[in-house]
Amino acid sequence: MNQTGSTFVILGATGDLTRRLLFPAIYRLFVQGEWNAGQIVGYAMENWDRNRFLQHLETNLKTFVADFDPEQWAKLQTRIAYQSGDLTAKSLSALKTYVTQDAIFYLGLPPQLFAEAAQGLGQAGLHQPPSSTGFRRLVIEKPFGWDLASAKQLGSALAPWWAESQVFRIDHFLGKDTVQNVLVFRFINRLLASIWDSQHIAQVQITYAETLGLEGRWQYYDKAGALRDMLQNHLMQLFTLVAMEPPSEWDADILHNHKAEVLRAVRSIPLDQVADFAVAGQYTAGKVNSQAVPGYRQEDGIRADSMTETYAALKLYVDNWRWHGVPFYLRSGKRMAADYAEIAVQLKSVPAKLFGAGLSNWLVFRMKPEEAIDLVMWAKKPGMDVDTEQLILTAPYKKSQESDYSAYEQLLLDVLRGDQSAFPRFDEVEEAWRIVDPVLQTWANQKPEEYPAGSEGPAGQNRLMDGAFTWRPLKAFS
Repeated sequence: MNQTGSTFVILGATGDLTRRLLFPAIYRLFVQGEWNAGQIVGYAMENWDRNRFLQHLETNLKTFVADFDPEQWAKLQTRIAYQSGDLTAKSLSALKTYVTQDAIFYLGLPPQLFAEAAQGLGQAGLHQPPSSTGFRRLVIEKPFGWDLASAKQLGSALAPWWAESQVFRIDHFLGKDTVQNVLVFRFINRLLASIWDSQHIAQVQITYAETLGLEGRWQYYDKAGALRDMLQNHLMQLFTLVAMEPPSEWDADILHNHKAEVLRAVRSIPLDQVADFAVAGQYTAGKVNSQAVPGYRQEDGIRADSMTETYAALKLYVDNWRWHGVPFYLRSGKRMAADYAEIAVQLKSVPAKLFGAGLSNWLVFRMKPEEAIDLVMWAKKPGMDVDTEQLILTAPYKKSQESDYSAYEQLLLDVLRGDQSAFPRFDEVEEAWRIVDPVLQTWANQKPEEYPAGSEGPAGQNRLMDGAFTWRPLKAFS
């Protein structure tokens, strides 16, 4: 659908998110001929003129876009305007000069301002589509609330002005090609349909490990922690893609319905049993990639008594027919042994008397450092004896000549098209908070377990594993 007549308004246009992620993505889409919106309007508190705003954007594009092209930038900046103001309806009404037809409002603001901005836009009448066939859309960055209560408060603040069909909650994980391929691979390959259940699958592990520390985000991170920053949103969404029922068609509402059903079926974590379902860790001094790094409490800006977790792991059960008894393990941490992310599905072992115990298959969707799909199989070793050896069938996901879109670019295109498939609906957000709320309450007054920087995480993570299960190492198959 051509959205050439639409206006794209960025609230918080001078902020860090806009300069590092949002505008570089817009620039790349424009260069590739994919940016079909009309005028781009930057809106922020800074009392700048248009020229100063353009210079600000250019300086940052040169920093964050490796192949910056001055000629392309000269073309793009003819579409850009700037308006200063606060988030009151009176100030926001100035945007009516630019917004006369279809429009998208992107909230590149601190989370605590989302409700105020959404209400101000509504009170200014900017939420109303210009016609029955037109649109006004609101894009919100995570976090969507701070806990279950605040998530509901945010939803209540949006509801009087913005219909659910207008709200796009952007989770950049869901824009990653490998993530979206989980659905395609699951539902288009018939051979998986007959084994995608508790009769054949033993466990699922979803991992996102980083060697990075805070990278200047300490003010946000020390309040959030790993559970809020990664598990409640990103990894919980990946979990729903693995566990959801097959949709009858590729439709945003149907996809959201199935994901919400999965989350509603997740077994509640009792407050007195949180230790059996969740583990928190905090890194201490150590070595990452042979470089000495400080502990979390020694990082700039962090309190010496901080109890913020830099590692979080959850064990979830889905109490429905398909997944009865299958544990789903989710974990994420900073200053880990490797930069590695995957969704790993283990099939149940064959009878031990055939060729030995513990011989099972794995299907692994790798997200980083390379994007690929691995299938672990077993075969006979060459020779006289009937011995087995492991075979790794690997399919690299992207070829070098294929165009490469960042997650932000893909999701911006979806916003322009009005496709909400990759944007969590409010009931998904609410159910995800319900699942983790008991954990947040318990951890609020609990010191995380320490783990050395550069390690695989806290030792206590192993208590979550059922039976003989163990955490997979933070590296691809070799």
